[in-house]
Amino acid sequence: MSTGALTKSLTGSEGRIVRVFLYLQILDLLTTVVGLNQGLKEASPFVSLLMKWGPVAGLAGSKLVAVGLAGLAVLFAKVRLLLWINYWYAALVVWNLFVIVLGQSGY
Repeated sequence: MSTGALTKSLTGSEGRIVRVFLYLQILDLLTTVVGLNQGLKEASPFVSLLMKWGPVAGLAGSKLVAVGLAGLAVLFAKVRLLLWINYWYAALVVWNLFVIVLGQSGY
């Protein structure tokens, strides 16, 4: 099932919550890759453990787990839970950007 088909089957606000979740996953992935390319370390113990198989495998694995759990939330009609998770990932993306900027400026 495509993302568009999935979000169209949900109500308007639920579909937006799921789309924002997916966009935040992409932003987290991209900001993490930028940070790793700058020589920064992954702070999450879970993602660090997955990265023992390589950075790409670790990041892909963590995103698969996140999207899988989001799929379960949709399946069990707990989409509103994703709203709170979105706040967490939004803060995480801001944190990643903050660390990237500080890493580039030499602080």
